[in-house]
Amino acid sequence: MEKQKLPNGVASIVLGIFGYLCCCFAGIGAIPAGIGFYLARKSEALYKQNPDAYDNYSQIKTGKILSLIALILSLIILVRWIYVIYTAGGIGEFQEEFMRAYEEAMEQYQ
Repeated sequence: MEKQKLPNGVASIVLGIFGYLCCCFAGIGAIPAGIGFYLARKSEALYKQNPDAYDNYSQIKTGKILSLIALILSLIILVRWIYVIYTAGGIGEFQEEFMRAYEEAMEQYQ
């Protein structure tokens, strides 16, 4: 019997890498990383049902690890942004402080 490839191996790796690249954008990377982690877990469950039928389990493990790292980093960044906005006094105060700093920087370079 010829061994098959597990589904979603490449997809989980690509989503994990994309989630890692987007993790600094206010936690947006959690979305693709979460999807990649879910796909890897689904394929891992399929592999555990019949391990002799598949041959790319290492690809699934790699995608799962990449997605998990990206997910953790994205959640840390998201918590950091929530903390920064909270300590600034809310979103309104944060926007005002940002605009004040932006105007000072623009005046400095004129």
